[in-house]
Amino acid sequence: MSTFVLVSGPFTDGRVWSEVVARLRESGAGAHPVTPDLRPGADLETHVEDVVRVIDRLHRESPRGEVVLVGHGYGIHPVLGAADRRPERVARIVHLDAGMPQDGDAARALVPDPSVHELLDSDDASGPVPAPGPADWRRWGSTKGLSRERLELLSRLAAPQPRRTLTQPLRLTGAAAALPSSGILCTAGGTTVELVEALVRTGPPQLRRLADPRVGFFELPTGHWPMLSCPDELAEVLLRAAAGEGRRLTVPEDAAPLSGSFLLDVPERRRVRRGRVDFHLPEPADGEGPRPAVLFVHGGPLPPDLVPAPRDTPFYLGYARLAADLGLVGAVVEHRLHGITDYARAADDVAEALGLLRSDPRVDERRVALWIFSGAGLLAADWLTAPPPWLRCLALTYPVLAPLPGWGAVGPRFHPVDALRADGGTPPLVLTRAGLETPLIAATVARFTAAAHAAEAPLELVDVPDGRHGFELHEPTDGAREAVVRAVRAVAAHLGRPS
Repeated sequence: MSTFVLVSGPFTDGRVWSEVVARLRESGAGAHPVTPDLRPGADLETHVEDVVRVIDRLHRESPRGEVVLVGHGYGIHPVLGAADRRPERVARIVHLDAGMPQDGDAARALVPDPSVHELLDSDDASGPVPAPGPADWRRWGSTKGLSRERLELLSRLAAPQPRRTLTQPLRLTGAAAALPSSGILCTAGGTTVELVEALVRTGPPQLRRLADPRVGFFELPTGHWPMLSCPDELAEVLLRAAAGEGRRLTVPEDAAPLSGSFLLDVPERRRVRRGRVDFHLPEPADGEGPRPAVLFVHGGPLPPDLVPAPRDTPFYLGYARLAADLGLVGAVVEHRLHGITDYARAADDVAEALGLLRSDPRVDERRVALWIFSGAGLLAADWLTAPPPWLRCLALTYPVLAPLPGWGAVGPRFHPVDALRADGGTPPLVLTRAGLETPLIAATVARFTAAAHAAEAPLELVDVPDGRHGFELHEPTDGAREAVVRAVRAVAAHLGRPS
């Protein structure tokens, strides 16, 4: 029988698991809630050591025991840190309504409420983070399923959280990367197995490992604190997870990485690199001055160490060369959208890239287009809210146009649906839609399209009825090729370039 080591989220200690512990022990399993050091000087490394000590003690008591580490919310950070140090003593890792932090990630990145980030970034950010009161827990996760009495109990059990436990980066060597794992999703917060499966199909490459047969998923129809809202159901799911049960995800056989070939055969053009921006230059023409330009913004979030980098993949090279083939300067920006809390930083990168592009003597600064893909679609909000006169077109290809469930940390700034103007100031829009889009993403596109029509925005739709997210790689059909060419020519026309 398995032995569970239970690590809870911020402000809480082992007492929050009391009912779950009782149910697990009644079933014959071992259950050991961790009481982390919550003194002001503690940091993430302190909590990693807290978990390591429990693992070592259990190993001394039962060397053959199967230890299952359970990390709830923030607790997944010390769990992963401890598993990385003692992989040979861990049978499975359970992510209980928790993310997938990587080496270098801080726990703050997984907190859904922007006000928490403001608190951690404030000028007087010193000392521990105050424990929430009954009305404040929703800033840290959904409170659905918790009665008033349970919220009051949660507050009574809470203590201030040492600040550096949330801000210190997690350090991993990869030693525990091959361990079996389970994900228990609390669906009241918006994350479902359907959403995870969609992200595995269409999202960052690092998510593909969730389709490993050693990874299983469960759902609980409750909020972020199932140990208080449904302890019996949680205990049952933990036992099933330890037994290796759970729903498995699959990656479509035709899923292709960004490094796959581009769907059109376009001639290579001279490429010039300036910082984060690559310029793909059209053939010189006698007597012709600066050219219109289009800046391609790759999707995301993507890992910072992705090889090849997006601007070096055939996908974005293909788009930029196609633009250059039509007489435009095709540019690609390497922005830093590595997680859902990075949108502001990525927006700065895009703004900087546009400034660099417009200042180049080969570019007509009065005629520039912005072309955004996939999860970077939220970055369009800035350019819809206050479009400059030189922005002649905004193109969007299978974009995410409103934060997805669980993306509360994105903040209100990046809501393109809400940024459309009703005063006629919206730049021309070229929106490429995939007919077989993931439903959650398709819903944001539908809302945006309806809002654009209501605002009488200049919107041109390019539809790929049989295409999925990333159709250029997944379905390089004649229809997909025609759609890409049509979209590029539409952008060129808005820039005043013959197509």
